[in-house]
Amino acid sequence: MEPARTISRTDERTPPTAAGQPHLFLMLRCDRPVEPGARFCLDDADVVTIGRADSLSIERHEEDQVTVLRIGIPDPRMSSTHARVQRVLGNWVVEDAGSKNGSWLDGNRVISATLADGAVLELGHSFLLYREALAASGPELLDARELRPAAPGLATLSPVLAAQLDRLVLMAGSGVPILLRGETGTGKEVIASAIHRVSGRPGPFLAVNCGALPATLVESELFGYRKGAFSGATEDRPGLVRSSEKGTLLLDEIGDLPLPAQAALLRVLQEEEVLAVGATHPVKVDLRVVASTHRDLEALVGEERFRSDLFARLSGFTLSLPPLRERREDFGLLIAALLRKLAGAAADGVTFSPEAARALLLHRWPLNVRELEKCLSGAIVLAREGRIELEHLPSSLQTREPPAGTPPPSKQDKERSRHEKLVALLRQYGGNVTAVARAMGKGRTQVQRWLRRLGIDPLSFRS
Repeated sequence: MEPARTISRTDERTPPTAAGQPHLFLMLRCDRPVEPGARFCLDDADVVTIGRADSLSIERHEEDQVTVLRIGIPDPRMSSTHARVQRVLGNWVVEDAGSKNGSWLDGNRVISATLADGAVLELGHSFLLYREALAASGPELLDARELRPAAPGLATLSPVLAAQLDRLVLMAGSGVPILLRGETGTGKEVIASAIHRVSGRPGPFLAVNCGALPATLVESELFGYRKGAFSGATEDRPGLVRSSEKGTLLLDEIGDLPLPAQAALLRVLQEEEVLAVGATHPVKVDLRVVASTHRDLEALVGEERFRSDLFARLSGFTLSLPPLRERREDFGLLIAALLRKLAGAAADGVTFSPEAARALLLHRWPLNVRELEKCLSGAIVLAREGRIELEHLPSSLQTREPPAGTPPPSKQDKERSRHEKLVALLRQYGGNVTAVARAMGKGRTQVQRWLRRLGIDPLSFRS
């Protein structure tokens, strides 16, 4: 197919939106999930070809006034030219280039399809995320292995989040109060720990969950108490604030702090001194307080359940962490880091089946990074040989839920889908029925029954 017949010419191309440029992100390579991914900028390209290469690469050249990018990915399951992504009437369209293993879009095999923002491409054993318009300045290829974050937890391939984290690093070295916002499990404590590292403060980093403290013990736990201050106070205790001297104290879920404790905390922040329960003289303290919450503090202020003066004191600089479903550019980074954390030296031997990887990358992750970590920790234990299969993942990931309002598939649709899946797997595994059954998480006898019913000869796929 001639490029001039299928795409807009360079001088007629719709200019990029004000929001930025189209990008592709390498989210995961099934055979090397410990490789943390990459970002490819498609700025000014008309055609993008994606195929197998010895290493991650991107090359640009001109063909008949058409700008062509070639993206190379070291995936042995990918064809030398596996797929093309090109501009067609202002949209980006992916086309399979006659690959051996086919091209998949959002879990469905396709020959040609228009890309929507956030679409997930599966080529060979590699998964890529398409983003329609991101503001980014930097190289055309950004390998995540080249990132040098100021502290662990601050690495990202998202240009939007990277700009916010750069500002956070500047704030970390100052005395400006920092408020971290985001859903439960988005990594607020990890970011708070990074703030402490960047600040260079010599004291400890302590984290306290305000919502887990009994209401009657909040002040004594935070500010300490003197012996005899109340029943059971058999010795002096300094409290968490004084224990964080010259360090950083993370007040997690600050929105759950009772109003009386809020007043006492405000005094600590204003006067830089703490008065223990039962004491008569305050003690000077040198600490950095970072607060975090998943709640809407402005709404709590409006309901008079959170002090407006304390909110103003805590929110000198606010960072909102996106939920995992909106941060899929960093799946490669997060999965690689979690595998290293959970499996240690054995992480290099961990691989994913395409079905397991597809389930991971298309899941909504309502509990965010915390849910991903729990999912991977269980899968690593179950995958004794190192290969994580779909059956090793939680049941919530094993079945994809259709969008709301989607009618149930007919028997004919199910048979067609099963036929396509069996043919794709037979091609992938060279007609090996046992390997196909293992990939599908089914018994070999069941797969053979399907093959007979659908009239598929596995021998025809053997090379």
